[in-house]
Amino acid sequence: RFSWQASGGGLVQPGGSLRLSCVGSGFSSDYYAIAWFRQAPGKEREGISCISMKDGSTYHADSVKGRFTISRDNTNNTVYLQMNSLKPENTAVYYCAAGSAPYSGSYSVFVADCRSRYGMDYWGKGTQVTVSS
Repeated sequence: RFSWQASGGGLVQPGGSLRLSCVGSGFSSDYYAIAWFRQAPGKEREGISCISMKDGSTYHADSVKGRFTISRDNTNNTVYLQMNSLKPENTAVYYCAAGSAPYSGSYSVFVADCRSRYGMDYWGKGTQVTVSS
């Protein structure tokens, strides 16, 4: 079974950094994007970062742009989310997910899928990130 598992969460002080990892188990030629979502208590699941596994294009939500960076290591089938300058409002459960829709080559379609939880097909268990002093 192809799956993804997020790890690397924990407790960090405001202004600190964490690096989350999403490791794929098995291989799939169907996925075209790997995304990071987060869900804070009482809020909807939010797509924050995404990377195309076809051409390397990336997307970052405005709320994290300039602070979070998504990257990939194809050799180890791993996607990372480097989170810098963390804020208390970033406290949430962070999930990684994979989308398997046919690759269109359209950046707008890629972004739309990355922004919506319904654009993703494969979900892993989340990892808790808590930003607090």
